[in-house]
Amino acid sequence: MTNPLPTPEPAAAAEMPESAAPATGTGPEAAATDSAAPEDGHVPSPRQPGAPKRPTLRSDLRASWPDGLVALLITAAIFVLLYIRIRNKTSSTVTVMPFMADAGGFWMYFLSQAFGWSALLWAWGTVILGLMLSGPRPGRLPLSGPRLERLHRTTSLNTIALIAAHALLFGAELVRHDTASWNSAVATAFVEALVPGGYDSGTGKIAIPIGQAALYLAIPLGLVFYVRHRIGQKTWRILHRCVIVVYVLSVWHTLLYGTNVWYDGWFRTSVWLLQLPIAALLLLRLLRPARRSEKLPVRPGATAGARTGWVLRVGGRLAVVAILAALVAVVASGSDGGRSVPPEDTSSTHNHD
Repeated sequence: MTNPLPTPEPAAAAEMPESAAPATGTGPEAAATDSAAPEDGHVPSPRQPGAPKRPTLRSDLRASWPDGLVALLITAAIFVLLYIRIRNKTSSTVTVMPFMADAGGFWMYFLSQAFGWSALLWAWGTVILGLMLSGPRPGRLPLSGPRLERLHRTTSLNTIALIAAHALLFGAELVRHDTASWNSAVATAFVEALVPGGYDSGTGKIAIPIGQAALYLAIPLGLVFYVRHRIGQKTWRILHRCVIVVYVLSVWHTLLYGTNVWYDGWFRTSVWLLQLPIAALLLLRLLRPARRSEKLPVRPGATAGARTGWVLRVGGRLAVVAILAALVAVVASGSDGGRSVPPEDTSSTHNHD
């Protein structure tokens, strides 16, 4: 069966949402746990007198509905905007794929796009909150530390939900346009939407697996917080820091395959611009770490392992500085890797490849 659709567009968060976006949700309170946990990774029992109650997945799911409702409202607004732009033929999606000018015929695909964009936005906010919690905080914040930590957890959970909706709606649209029997259509859609390497059209050969990687990493990395008392605080911190990879994959997926940011222009440049705060906060987090073991000075007579760690920490800081400089150059120059916009009077068909 030849698929009439190119792919899920931006994600987030990837298919993340990407995706992933991450991304991806990120998991919770790095600051409080990083600063309080002993170096050996032992997690004190929350049942000790005076110890705070350990957050659970169930309690955070109950607390996530206000944030989730806002996410759904924003997704609905994005869908309406995409639908109107498609109907008025002002969206670059129509230039990339002229057959999608039928807004009513492909409404489910545009809804998948809307969930992809909101997933990427929620992944961005989750990463921002995580970096604020694990690094130096501004003097005045509208919410207390514990409330920020809970918001970080709930946005993480909602990011995963948005990513899942993005991928599942894309798969549903594939089934909807497949003329084969329903079981064959479902099997084909499952492979193309959720199995790495299953989508074999154009740029999707690379972009779709990137989004899928963001999705499949976001779920365990976002939920591992709730079993950190079993795996140890040190192991959890290591896994938690990998969440930034989910977000990078989500943004990569979006820039590589999002039809709304397919061509050069302010919209695509804005996606790059949004990465500046994340890079700046990450650099600040590395330059002013909360844990003494992450600081740069090495004591005289340090072991070879300590010196190796120092080299890695310096390398990480220099890498983030280089990334920040590259982002500034991209935004300032407008050379953001997009395709050149075709002439307005073209009648050619632009394949998504």
